[in-house]
Amino acid sequence: MSDEQWQGLSTEVHDIWNQNAAFWDDYMGEGNQFQRLLISPAQERLLDLKGGEYILDIACGNGNFARRLTDLGARVVACDFSEVFIERARAHPSNATHPIDYRVVDATQRDQLLALGAARFDVATCNMALMDMPNIEPLLACLPLLLKPHGRFIFSIPHPCFNSVKTTMSIEEDDREGELVTRYAVKVSGYMTPFARKGLGIIGQPAPHYFFHRPISALLNACFSAGFVLDRIEEPCFDGDAQPSRPFSWVNFKEIPPVMVARLRLAGFCSIINA
Repeated sequence: MSDEQWQGLSTEVHDIWNQNAAFWDDYMGEGNQFQRLLISPAQERLLDLKGGEYILDIACGNGNFARRLTDLGARVVACDFSEVFIERARAHPSNATHPIDYRVVDATQRDQLLALGAARFDVATCNMALMDMPNIEPLLACLPLLLKPHGRFIFSIPHPCFNSVKTTMSIEEDDREGELVTRYAVKVSGYMTPFARKGLGIIGQPAPHYFFHRPISALLNACFSAGFVLDRIEEPCFDGDAQPSRPFSWVNFKEIPPVMVARLRLAGFCSIINA
């Protein structure tokens, strides 16, 4: 893709998210059960946060996770390329000792990322947003420069194997020796080839937005090329306590993870630890 085509796509993605931002903020508030029961607990476990650490929250949306990080004692710079999302995030109340520093930053633009400060952050997080970015290489290239030498990067994404716009959810009923059994399954029609396709993140949002699918190998190899090593990975599923809002809610698919959460560390620091 040419530079002009990349710029045109990035502009379209930006405009779509500005259209959707207010709807998403009104819908999500301080997080739906997908966020509260699956994503945030896994992210917090992998963060292994130490008091007073400096965190960069990339593509922060309405600032929900950034506010949670301050509740845990972190100092946070939170950025998003949607001006509407940042306005909404700033409007949410916070009782943090250290106020969140919200910035409008396009995570696909190297100069905007580097302006955040060299070797400033202990941790970078990216919560359910890498799949919204047409190009993740600038972010991955800049993170080793933004993080301190012991820095770590934690991201969450829809599970590339099971939760994309090329997967179809199904519900089947079997008669097993007189007992009716409901079976929930996912059919995968595409995985290995990266692709971009519009879809819905929330039913009823004003405009469908782009999903940029990358297989796990492409995603992690891009991280490795940037100087990271994989430290831990989680694939959270809903348990019996969650209540489905509709038949095809992920709450019903208890053996199929809709989310993948990974922690990476800078390779140089890991070499020192293992020496």
